[in-house]
Amino acid sequence: MSRRPFESPLWLASGSDRRRRMLAEAMVPATVRPAGIDDADVVRGAVGPRQWVMALAWMKARWVADRLRDEGRHGTVLGADTLCVLGDRLLGKPEDAAAARAMLAILRDATHETITGVCLLDVGGGERELFVESAGVRWGWISDDELDRYVASEAWRGKAGAYNLSERVEAGWPIMCEGDPTTVMGLPMRRLSPWLDELVGAGS
Repeated sequence: MSRRPFESPLWLASGSDRRRRMLAEAMVPATVRPAGIDDADVVRGAVGPRQWVMALAWMKARWVADRLRDEGRHGTVLGADTLCVLGDRLLGKPEDAAAARAMLAILRDATHETITGVCLLDVGGGERELFVESAGVRWGWISDDELDRYVASEAWRGKAGAYNLSERVEAGWPIMCEGDPTTVMGLPMRRLSPWLDELVGAGS
């Protein structure tokens, strides 16, 4: 299947440090331009989780692309959104410490799915590529004291499901991932790599 050609430079429609670092580690230059959209203000409606994260990724990319176009700029906007799904619960970014603690508590000793929706959007022509990737994440048991220490650290802020996979694994939490770990961290780099490689080549 042929891929749509996209134009450099790359604009990241996210203020996430994790996403920025993943692009930097892959040696993909990107300018951070967060979208002015608060997920909490957007009504989900009667759509499934996969459609929802893809819609949010598109809305964020479109918000940034519209403003870049008004400024006479060009390039490609990368939008993304991540959710954790446990049964019929959708776990996004916790609003406060109490919400973070509640999320973490229900993830213990359970397997959940983490899904990330991605949108690549051409600023000038409006060409777009949308997709969703998912990974299964199995948690073992984590004590109440450990959860309380983590919540007090405020490292949960801005993270879907209130945690970052690589940080928690490095901290020794019993967490296993089936699938691409970068999907859980907010950007499915395996799936994105072909487009990003072309963008880097186009900009060199």
